[in-house]
Amino acid sequence: MTPEEVRIPADGVELEGLLAVPEGATGLVVFAHGSGSSRHSPRNTAVAETLRERGLGTLLFDLLTEREDQRRENRFDIDLLADRLVAATGWVREREPDLRVGYFGSSTGAAAALRAAARLGDAVGAVVSRGGRVDMAGDALGSVPAPTLLVVGGEDEVLELNREAFDRLDCERELHVVEGAGHLFEGAGELEAVAAVAADWFAETLG
Repeated sequence: MTPEEVRIPADGVELEGLLAVPEGATGLVVFAHGSGSSRHSPRNTAVAETLRERGLGTLLFDLLTEREDQRRENRFDIDLLADRLVAATGWVREREPDLRVGYFGSSTGAAAALRAAARLGDAVGAVVSRGGRVDMAGDALGSVPAPTLLVVGGEDEVLELNREAFDRLDCERELHVVEGAGHLFEGAGELEAVAAVAADWFAETLG
C-alpha cells in the first residue's frame, strides 16, 4: 500500500510524515529515526514494509523540521525528540483510536522512544530498538513499562551499551544480537533479521 503523506502539529511546527494502516490492522508502530536521518530512511522503510505485511500500521515521520535539523545539537537533544514523539503519539491515537501504539527507534531515536514510553506509560504497548543509543535514555530506563526489545549487531560498538541498558530496564525485555552485523545491518539478510524479530515482537505485544 502507498503511505499517506501527513502533517503532525508539535511545538508550534508541523512535522512531515508517512502513515499507512492496512485493513484490519492489529496495532500501529511509530518510527523514531536516528540523528541525520528522516522519514525516508531506507532501513526504516524496509522494516515498515515488513510490519505492514504482518498487519501492523506504520508512521514514519521527521522528528525535526528541515530548519531545526540544520542545528546539529538538536539531533542529540533527546528530550526534544521525546517531546516530538509524544506529540506524534497523541496525534496518531486520535486518528486511529482503536489501535495500540508501539515504537521502533534507531540510534538516538531509540533513546527518545524509551523516554517517551516512560512518560506515556500504558499508552505505549511496546518498544523495539535497532542499534539504539539506549544509554542516552538515562534514568528513564528504569521507568519504561512497555515490553522492550533491543536488537543490536554483534559487531556494533554500541553492543555493550545495550547490554548495560538492558540490565537497567525493569519491564518485560529481550536483547537480540544479530551475530556479525555492524551498526547499519548492511550484510546479507541482516536487516531482514531485524525486521522479522521486530514484527514478531509487535505482533505479540500489540495484537
